Amino acid sequence: MPSTYTVLLAASLAIASSVAAPSYADQPLPQPQKIHIAAGMSAPRAQELLMPARRYYAFWNTGDEQYAKAALADEFMDLNLPDGRPQGPQGPIVASRTFRKAVPDLALAVPEAWVIDDQVLARLTFTGHFTGEFAGHPGDGREIRFEAIDMYTIRDGHIVANRHLEDNLTLLKQLGIVSLQ
Repeated sequence: MPSTYTVLLAASLAIASSVAAPSYADQPLPQPQKIHIAAGMSAPRAQELLMPARRYYAFWNTGDEQYAKAALADEFMDLNLPDGRPQGPQGPIVASRTFRKAVPDLALAVPEAWVIDDQVLARLTFTGHFTGEFAGHPGDGREIRFEAIDMYTIRDGHIVANRHLEDNLTLLKQLGIVSLQ
């Protein structure tokens, strides 16, 4: 059962997202289903740290690049940059465009998030259908579902750094790229 503090924070985040969401957004920002907050951190501080993370979740949920531009600092660094992806704020935009060619209906859920010091750590679930093309392989409509862990460092209302780990083996198996037999 969630603590009163967690329930109050969730309510304040829901209100804040309707007020603080960028004007270009017609939908509410994704909300973590469960939020863990470091001992001693105030609800307003946790909300402040979660806002850029929620904008970034909205980017991955919708593909709307304005969310990424609102969430990421100009000096954003991917601390475990995949080969071939540009460093900086353009990197996630390129990744999203590429992946959405394979899975146009890509959606994101955030089952759990932790707010500690200047960081937000989250467990992310991506879902969709492989109807496009990936690495020369045409989609057949099959469902995809994989998880990732992201850890953002937040400064001045923006994500300045990200470490992430995706379950790429599960994804590649679901796309039919890898077969383990």
